[in-house]
Amino acid sequence: MKNCKLSWALAGVLAIIVAVFGYKFTAGEVQPSDDGRQAVMLSKDERNALLLEMRTWLLNSQKILAAASAKDYAGVVAAARESGMAAEADTPGSLFRKIPIEMKKLGFDTRGKFDDIAADAEQHQNSDRVVSKLSAAMNNCIACHAMYRFVETE
Repeated sequence: MKNCKLSWALAGVLAIIVAVFGYKFTAGEVQPSDDGRQAVMLSKDERNALLLEMRTWLLNSQKILAAASAKDYAGVVAAARESGMAAEADTPGSLFRKIPIEMKKLGFDTRGKFDDIAADAEQHQNSDRVVSKLSAAMNNCIACHAMYRFVETE
């Protein structure tokens, strides 16, 4: 009987811990911002890593446009893959706990769109298709910047 109560108590504690981590994973560490966006609270290193990721997306977007205009589809593929899902391994794990689920969805969708650009460029070698797909990916960037800002915490 004593073991049964202990098992139920441990199961209850474990359920609470899972619920707290689940909530933190989906809600992130955000606060309302004075400009109407959500302020995502990050350490200096996390903020720098996220800003580097966004600059990389911008740089690769420019590379994709330049390569597409030159009909250099190998260049399109290489630049797009640099920002695809494989690059997610470089993202610090602590960010997943701090950014809200909607931002995570946009980030994963954007990486997927870069992978789609690479696959489509390999298959179709069509600049108009590349530009159209890049435009759709950049709409995610616009949406994210409209909803979130990054605030460095101590």
